Amino acid sequence: MQFEVWAPQAGRVTLRCDGATRALERDPERPGWWCGEAPARDGSRYGFAVDDGPVLPDPRSRRQPDGPDGLSAVVDHGRYAWRTPWAGRPLPGGVLYELHVGTYTPEGTLDAAAERLGHLAGLGVTHVELMPLCPFPGRHGWGYEGVSLWAVHEPYGGPEALKRFVDRAHDLGLGVVLDVVHNHLGPSGNYLPAFGPYFTDTHHTPWGVAVNLDAPGSDEVRAYLVDSALAWLRDYRLDGLRLDAVHALADTRACHFLEQLSTAVDGLAADLERPLFLIAESDLNDPRIITPRAEGGLGVHAQWNDDFHHALHAALTGESQGYYADFARDPLAALAKTLIRGYFHDGTYSSFRGRSHGRALDRGRVAAHRLTGYSQTHDQVGNRAQGDRLASLVSPGLAACAATLTLTAPFTPMLFMGEEWAAGTPWQFFTDHTDPQLAQAVRQGRRREFAAHGWREEDVPDPQDPATRERSCLDWSEPEREPHARVLDWYRRLIALRAEQPDLTDPDLADTRVAYDGTGRWLAFRRGDIRVAVNLGTEPAAIPLGNRPARVLAAWEPVEGPGANGILRVPGESSVVLVQE
Repeated sequence: MQFEVWAPQAGRVTLRCDGATRALERDPERPGWWCGEAPARDGSRYGFAVDDGPVLPDPRSRRQPDGPDGLSAVVDHGRYAWRTPWAGRPLPGGVLYELHVGTYTPEGTLDAAAERLGHLAGLGVTHVELMPLCPFPGRHGWGYEGVSLWAVHEPYGGPEALKRFVDRAHDLGLGVVLDVVHNHLGPSGNYLPAFGPYFTDTHHTPWGVAVNLDAPGSDEVRAYLVDSALAWLRDYRLDGLRLDAVHALADTRACHFLEQLSTAVDGLAADLERPLFLIAESDLNDPRIITPRAEGGLGVHAQWNDDFHHALHAALTGESQGYYADFARDPLAALAKTLIRGYFHDGTYSSFRGRSHGRALDRGRVAAHRLTGYSQTHDQVGNRAQGDRLASLVSPGLAACAATLTLTAPFTPMLFMGEEWAAGTPWQFFTDHTDPQLAQAVRQGRRREFAAHGWREEDVPDPQDPATRERSCLDWSEPEREPHARVLDWYRRLIALRAEQPDLTDPDLADTRVAYDGTGRWLAFRRGDIRVAVNLGTEPAAIPLGNRPARVLAAWEPVEGPGANGILRVPGESSVVLVQE
């Protein structure tokens, strides 16, 4: 078997495979690469030593059976017999469902999660978006401190379990999206600096020195990241990738890394003859990220839209701390703006940042599905001090209003696991660091962060306490009980309406029209012949919908259609979806 590794500054590289050691040779055609052959098979353990240093895992390891610090293992992807033919499932018209494998079930494995995929198929979502799966220290964690960007966390089940999960999802008609982290690695278990200039102090990020995307050696680092992305899509038959915090990808080159990545992914889609897509997490409000390359953009297919979330959250809860401040001044006006223009901050002043922020979308060029809308995410729940979900902050009626707005807005909707039944379990920040010093630093940092916002240290869950993760696991008995069952039925009905009513998946962002009353706390909008009305107040609201007759398609509380005068009377903390005839 051929082994190879990039170590441009090394004077000697050796391979340790199944107990035998042999020297690698420089590749005469690829500067910095070392290669050689050795007997190996699926499961063979191996690693590389640079300049007679310790034997380290392969930077491109496909499997880490003993965790980030152990030897790598050979993976023969041809051994798995795929059961489900799959032509792919594109993003337009989709409904995403964000899922954390370690807390979706008490078992916290891919196989256990696969057993629950029938629930998602019955719910009507189209794609499962898995939070990061790369190996990280310990057993449990969010996954954003992973290393070995080709490998699957062994406690989740490793590579074979991910293939079984994808096979089962595809059998049910569900696409699979994976959250990948290119902006930082580790720090624990990150051995890349021993091999080459994977990082640069030219730029700094919240995690320290930046991944090297534009300094000397960056050609190979960029290829490392691109090849990893393509491997997930190709070897595991994934349908898309979510790119974590792309605003932290410091890159001054003329061809931005995101453009290089989107070009490669589109090329793979053409080769495989099935749709593939990228979804960026970005707080830049920069339309270039989701503008096609042919039109001067970076060609990423969609992005998370936090502005919609912030406006909706402020309108529902009245919270005004931190980044909610700009939205809380007039939350329904902010919500209306995001429904019409996508971004709230489109060149406007951001008090949270202390400067102007964002740039306006060209609604004639950017399709609505390129923005992802949500009322909850792992970040927005888990980065609260106690991981409290929206359902613990508002009434079931307001939670239903959040669902209505998320699932009928112009954007690609995304749900966070458990929100579809207003889960009563929190989702808290938890870690399982094996390095005692790192564990203590994370614990203290978490407490200091929230102490600055008035929380007592003892009220902030200890990330290293196993009970913190256990509290965050979904309770699968809840969907059978009230009020959870009623909320779940509402989500099912709204998702079904998206499939039944073409106007709800119309990509024309400019077609949306909105009316609202900040004092009365109601908002209504039009998408084609569909009318949506939400009353966030406690008292009934009289909402004018126009003179065309309209038929109720779904209502949280029983309502009659609008009268001859076009007035729709909506009970407090309720929402209605209608079609005009």
